[in-house]
Amino acid sequence: MALALSDRERSGRLDLEALEVLTREVMHRCGAMILEKLLEQETGSAFSSECGCGGRFLVHQRESKTVRTLLGEVKMTRGVERCNGCGAWRVPADEVLDVVKTGYSAGMRRVMAKAGAEVCFDKGRDLLWELAGIRVTDKEVERVSEAVGAEIACREEEKVAQVMQGVAEARAEGPETLYLTADGTGVPVLRRETEGRQGKGEDGIARTREVKLGAVFTQARVDEKGRPLRDPDSTSYVGRIEAAERFGERLFAEAVRRGLHTAKKVAGIGDGAAWVWNLFDLHFPGAIQIVDFYHAAEHLAAIGRRLYPDDAAQSKAWFRRARKRLKRGQVAEILTELKGRPVRGKKKEELEKALAYFEKNQERMRYDRFRKQGLFIGSGVVEAGCKSVIGKRLKQSGMHWSVRGANAIIALRCCLESGGFEDYWEQRRAA
Repeated sequence: MALALSDRERSGRLDLEALEVLTREVMHRCGAMILEKLLEQETGSAFSSECGCGGRFLVHQRESKTVRTLLGEVKMTRGVERCNGCGAWRVPADEVLDVVKTGYSAGMRRVMAKAGAEVCFDKGRDLLWELAGIRVTDKEVERVSEAVGAEIACREEEKVAQVMQGVAEARAEGPETLYLTADGTGVPVLRRETEGRQGKGEDGIARTREVKLGAVFTQARVDEKGRPLRDPDSTSYVGRIEAAERFGERLFAEAVRRGLHTAKKVAGIGDGAAWVWNLFDLHFPGAIQIVDFYHAAEHLAAIGRRLYPDDAAQSKAWFRRARKRLKRGQVAEILTELKGRPVRGKKKEELEKALAYFEKNQERMRYDRFRKQGLFIGSGVVEAGCKSVIGKRLKQSGMHWSVRGANAIIALRCCLESGGFEDYWEQRRAA
């Protein structure tokens, strides 16, 4: 196949990049031709001709189908079979090649889904062309990404159901310490997705829906100073826009997969939100519950500003002393001091509300005890996940999601960030 050179290239001033792109296109066309010939050999003959009804599948007709692959479009002609007993239809070659009800090969779906999970759909379109010479539209990237994400989510739902029914296999050997963390972050959605919901703004209009994200990780060691060290590549994520009760089952299922029942120690870390502790109480009753130290310290800083509204130096000095007490687990002493403060009016109401947070979470703030056990006292893993797994992809300027589309991309990103993307495709090939 001859290369068509431009006048500039014939004149001796070769543009190497243009030649590279042109050669890539030619090689893709050649590869597609070879692939098309190879696909002619796949007839689906490995499938049994027997049907579950007792009848037999017979070739009814032969149909052509165009499939878009990493090398370009290829045409397949394959047999469409019909059972002579119950009348069921099947296309064995499509099942073997994993192109049932789709015009994209598995390889194409993989790269399109990965692009759509990492960047905006239009940027994914541009990257696929620039890096791989694949021409698709941004809408195609969106549809394929969401379809793959929806299937990943569907498989996750099946696993959650198995765990909740008690039929899932538990890990034989659990980790030294298993950590469970959960947090929520808002994602911008279409107006129809917030009907009947109260917003936090002054106008009362809701513009976001909360994604609940859970992170599960393990720890087996501490450093020379006794500080905990998270096991490398041990973090896995689950997330979805859904009610806390349902999300609790999702986090529980992931914890079971990660060795909940055989872990030597289990700890749950949260920022103090009531739904997080309700979730831990219900699904992880034996776990050590820890309020994120840095959230607790922020509450102390707010109290310091209320105590000394006109003296920033005094406020900071009080906060530094209180923070040291907090780290030593001396919450009772902090409460005793604050209750003796002569504060009146609105400031008293604000202070009492802040104190209620510490009173309610005293047992979850035994930081001296947690540190002696070599435990983490911060929820930074899940907070970082809210930014990297959710925010980086779903909270960019101008984005407005449907709940269905957002949940598909969330499932896809959680799968990628948890190291399960390759497993998903392996399971498809093995099916």
